[in-house]
Amino acid sequence: MGRCDEPLNQNGLKQAEETRKKLIDIDIDLIICSPLMRARQTAEVINTNRNIPIIYDDRIIERDFGEFEGMETKDFDFQGYWNYYENMQFQSAENIQVFFQRVYNFLNDIIKKYHSKNILVVAHGGISIPVACYFNDNIPKGSLVEAGLVLGNCQVASYSIDENRKLNK
Repeated sequence: MGRCDEPLNQNGLKQAEETRKKLIDIDIDLIICSPLMRARQTAEVINTNRNIPIIYDDRIIERDFGEFEGMETKDFDFQGYWNYYENMQFQSAENIQVFFQRVYNFLNDIIKKYHSKNILVVAHGGISIPVACYFNDNIPKGSLVEAGLVLGNCQVASYSIDENRKLNK
């Protein structure tokens, strides 16, 4: 969906509720959420009866698809679009290395600020790609979507750091 700011449909609300149930016994100190409506609604559902503070952060808004927004993946070089090393430049779509730097800056900041906290980040499938690369300390060659790094809707991944993690990416 890119940056299209649409609300969750019935299936999305159902997925958010299923995720809420999966996370019910997990201690969460803070939720950091994309400001897009579908992420906000997901965070609100997850936070039902929990009253966890929610912070909205523009750095985890979905990648800007620019001229590709709303297009089918078969109608443009989708695999190249998600190849970090090709570093393709576009008319208005966000460059992948700029996108990664934005997400890495976000991660560096939350690790510094909330290093002893259990943080739930509610974002988008595209955001899950640089997050996985960051915590795995590896950016695979080729299409990062084909590398299996993208999370599905309401899918949860868990990452942790140790005290020796280098924060300068």
